[in-house]
Amino acid sequence: MTTRLYEHPIFLEHLTPEGHPERPDRLRSLNIALEHPNFSGLKRQEAPQANEDAVMLAHPEEHFFAVMRQVPEEEDRINQLEADTYASSKSLQAALTAIGGAMAAVDDVMRGAADNAFVAARPPGHHAEKTKAMGFCLFNTVAIAARHAQKAYGVERVAIVDWDVHHGNGTQDIFFDDASVLFCSTHQMPLYPWTGKKDEVGTHGTIVNAPLSANTGSDHFREAFKSRVLPALHDFSPDLILISAGFDAHHRDPLAQINLVGEDFDWATGRLMEVADRFAANRVVSLLEGGYDLEGLAESAAMHILRLMKG
Repeated sequence: MTTRLYEHPIFLEHLTPEGHPERPDRLRSLNIALEHPNFSGLKRQEAPQANEDAVMLAHPEEHFFAVMRQVPEEEDRINQLEADTYASSKSLQAALTAIGGAMAAVDDVMRGAADNAFVAARPPGHHAEKTKAMGFCLFNTVAIAARHAQKAYGVERVAIVDWDVHHGNGTQDIFFDDASVLFCSTHQMPLYPWTGKKDEVGTHGTIVNAPLSANTGSDHFREAFKSRVLPALHDFSPDLILISAGFDAHHRDPLAQINLVGEDFDWATGRLMEVADRFAANRVVSLLEGGYDLEGLAESAAMHILRLMKG
């Protein structure tokens, strides 16, 4: 397997207030894990910055300008966009580079330059709704990546699998009425953002939610995957699989109460790669979402990337 990892120093310059869980150290901890010899064969690439028009693949123009107006010019200032969502002077550039990395990763797998890719970016994106920045997210990067695949390559069926411990309300919002995109999510419920019930199925039945109860662990997660996510993927037979790879369902994470370990993310990655092998010519693009315990994030993301590399 050829795996490409997209990264950029600008992602460390998206600043949040002291004590905020979504902080630059998240990527620093992942980079330390990637120094292991296991990753010597990983193709690491600097993410390009997307242009502003890319945002409009998933959001109205007004949303882009609403975010842009909130970005401070002063380097030492951090503005609050929403209850838990902030922007500093480099946040817009970081968010556009996250989008650029995701689009370049899609380009790679669609053109055969790589089998799969991981985008180690921040801010995350899956909580950003069509017209609302929230949940640490400014723009919905995975939704933009899906639209890019459809627009640039004519991909007919895109599957997005979100295993972040928080429901991807933004992705669900954007694709609720869209039969060409399957959205599958495992997440703790009840928990922020308080969406993601099983009966939220979308206009065409292409929304598949598999909520997990607090204090459950590997068995419940894997059962949800086997009973709900994987059958939906097989029925949909996607041409491309995108992963909203949050690692905050790890047992160490401070923001939730699901007790997964690194091996669970390795296992889930393997199952999705089997689906991609069967239906999607191995095409998988994974985007970093949550994960707020540095040790849990580094362990889990490293095992996920290693599985992508090994096939």
